[in-house]
Amino acid sequence: MKKNHKYLFYSLFLCIPLFFTACGKNEADELPLGEVNEAPAEPEAVTESEDVAPEEEGLPVIEDRKVVNGEMQSYLTGQWVDEKIATRRPLAVMIPNNAQAMPQYGLSKASIIYEAPVEGRITRLMAIFEDYDELDHIGPIRSSRDYYIYVAMGYEAIYCNWGLARPYVEELIGRDTVQNISAAVEGIHNPSDEAFGRISRPGYATEFTGYLFIDGLNKAIERHEYETQYDENYVPQFTFIADDNFAEYAENEDVTLIYPGGKENNAGGYGAYNPYFKYNASDKLYYRFQDDKEQIDEYNKEQLAVSNVVLQYCHGEVRDEKDYLAFGVHGEGDALIFTNGKIIEGTWKRYDGDNTPAKFYDKDDNEIVFNQGKTWICNIWQEYGEFVEYE
Repeated sequence: MKKNHKYLFYSLFLCIPLFFTACGKNEADELPLGEVNEAPAEPEAVTESEDVAPEEEGLPVIEDRKVVNGEMQSYLTGQWVDEKIATRRPLAVMIPNNAQAMPQYGLSKASIIYEAPVEGRITRLMAIFEDYDELDHIGPIRSSRDYYIYVAMGYEAIYCNWGLARPYVEELIGRDTVQNISAAVEGIHNPSDEAFGRISRPGYATEFTGYLFIDGLNKAIERHEYETQYDENYVPQFTFIADDNFAEYAENEDVTLIYPGGKENNAGGYGAYNPYFKYNASDKLYYRFQDDKEQIDEYNKEQLAVSNVVLQYCHGEVRDEKDYLAFGVHGEGDALIFTNGKIIEGTWKRYDGDNTPAKFYDKDDNEIVFNQGKTWICNIWQEYGEFVEYE
């Protein structure tokens, strides 16, 4: 049956004080993204050291990571990878997602793909890579928005971009806490031009010919003397099911098609190209489509597919006459989680600062156990949430 999802916990947001003007107002000043969506009460912080396992269905989960035959379980996917990959900080790479940029190169190697609306009412991707050594390049690369940076900080990622929305990004990306690999453009004060170059793409606009090159990236990281390992306070975003188990959620509703922006044109970001995910029960993966076509990685000619899909609802606003947007990526909000062909209605919460990620909880406030594998997170502009469909 076709479903439209508006707000799972709409009454919650009626009680949450917002710290900037209503969506649609033009504001040139930078908005306090670290405060929007926040509830007035301070919840008790839960840290990794407390080792609290989710209670949902009593599922066994990955707890202490150990080295076995030179491999460890990834923080980002739960799967076994080389110890070198499992312990190094990931990359957060800005990648365009509009039709004029297709196909992208290297996306299938990303562990997490974060998608959010940008001006022009399209979406842009931020791909989180931990396993990228086999790639010569990634891209094309596009410009930064501050809400992506705040999300990247939660992964302790090295942030990679070519360009920026200067009024809202210049100060933030220049902070010592944001270790970035950025092409030399106005507003970037620590450029890394050795990491970027262009690839000839006849028929493509110049803005879609710029790529991140891995050899140059590694040189730039070394030159900047960036820390390459997770620090001891790292908090993983996901809790994954333990090996030889599967989070079935058998009692939950079946969902095989997910439309983040519905099937009609709308101004919520996803309405321009109408992307959707289709669940394949044989391999338990969600396959990505856009513009009624399979979304293919140019690197291996394969369709993008993930084990988990998350719709994370965030309050959004229009900042100025250029249609630059702002989203609240701290605090809490509604969430829909899809895994094993099932839907879980819940919430996301992020109260412990920029260096911790959002966590996901069910309606009983138990942390959700994800199946091992890659995850695609769609930032849903809450004010356009009515367009979400699934069936």
